[in-house]
Amino acid sequence: MKFRKNDEVKIIAGKDKGKTGKIDKVNAKKSLAFVPGINIYKRHTKARDQKRPAGIIDIVKPIPFARIALVCPKCKQPTRAGFIFEDGKKMRICKKCESRFAA
Repeated sequence: MKFRKNDEVKIIAGKDKGKTGKIDKVNAKKSLAFVPGINIYKRHTKARDQKRPAGIIDIVKPIPFARIALVCPKCKQPTRAGFIFEDGKKMRICKKCESRFAA
């Protein structure tokens, strides 16, 4: 999988285009990533009890993998990731600067 938790990503499409953030959670089966502060929507809630009053709350919705690009830790540019096997370990590589980082 090309995206992992705590990876730095840049949004390349959508209403938050150009923003960067760290991945908080990944849903690999649906190809979605949760990035705090990105893709925030308002939800109008009805009062349920004393603990959950009525109001407008912010919800972080997942963003598809197709709308994010991995930011290389070395060259700090959005890039595509490739894979190589090195010493029996699968490593991700930056397609721009060829630097290696853990898979």
